[in-house]
Amino acid sequence: MENKKLSIVMFSSADKVEGQGVGSAYEEQVALIKEGASDIFDVYENEWTLRPDIQHFHTVDLQHFAKMADWKSVNIAYCHFLPDTLQGSLTLPAPVFSVFKTYLIQFYKAADRLVVVNPSFIDDLEQAGIPREQIYYIPNYVSKEKFYRKDAKTCAAIRKKYNISEDAFVVLGAGQVQHRKGVLDFVETAKKCPEMQFIWAGGFSFGRITDGYEELKKVQDNPPENVKFIGIVPREEMVDIYNIANVLFVPSYNELFPMTILEAVNLHVPLVLRSLSLYEGILFEHYLKGNDNDTFASLLRQLKENPDLYKKYQEESKNISEYYSKEHVLSMWRDFYLDAYKEKREKKK
Repeated sequence: MENKKLSIVMFSSADKVEGQGVGSAYEEQVALIKEGASDIFDVYENEWTLRPDIQHFHTVDLQHFAKMADWKSVNIAYCHFLPDTLQGSLTLPAPVFSVFKTYLIQFYKAADRLVVVNPSFIDDLEQAGIPREQIYYIPNYVSKEKFYRKDAKTCAAIRKKYNISEDAFVVLGAGQVQHRKGVLDFVETAKKCPEMQFIWAGGFSFGRITDGYEELKKVQDNPPENVKFIGIVPREEMVDIYNIANVLFVPSYNELFPMTILEAVNLHVPLVLRSLSLYEGILFEHYLKGNDNDTFASLLRQLKENPDLYKKYQEESKNISEYYSKEHVLSMWRDFYLDAYKEKREKKK
């Protein structure tokens, strides 16, 4: 390969909707490449007039689909979700959902390479007709410079800001208020643990088309006494929320690779998660898991009452954080982009 920098244009519209993980993943990935691979790549964002060596599409917009018709560039698409993972998130008329499912698969097929954030999706994509050799797994990444442990005085001030007592055991949930995220289970578990303070950071990013909006809105407006819904928190402020959390509790029924988990483990916050097979290949059993609210409540009590167990799962979260280090994920992206460019150039010959 000739000794020159390759140009990459990152395309995304994720910032148009507040409080969704795709936007956070985009922000982190672009910063990682700009800061860690500037010796071999020139990175641009949403530059429609450029004809770069590589085009990387982070969202599935129609105009991005049209842009992939430029076959001279290497076209990379990010797979943050499959049609089935939208169930429990949005309420769409059946005909509309059917059209979108078809479009989504066609979008993924149009790319030279597809990147998934969880290896469990590879089989599903292959069954949808996408060649396995075009699918690559590269995990999400979260900067330790942005998500870090703050000092005790600062944490006390944050608790005061949110009207939380200094000695409260805080159980944090984060993400869009959706059935898929297990919000109702979060609240029911809180009812079983009145001695703890539960906080949910997130809101209705998609408004009334959120699946179960009316039911969830009633719960949000009238929560149990020990539950606070604090709404959508700007990402740059989420580090404060993790600093007052004793546990991250994620009762989601369907996930890919939640950015909230990567953000929390940077602060070594223990994890209590629903037992989902998709976590097994990415979190390596470094977490506590259950499938029902009684089990969730029991696990949270054990963490609160057993200092040794709590310390053990702080270390487990630290292990996750170290595995998804900047150096590890950056090296995967550097090799991936270079190899994709080489492969495309050889096909042109």
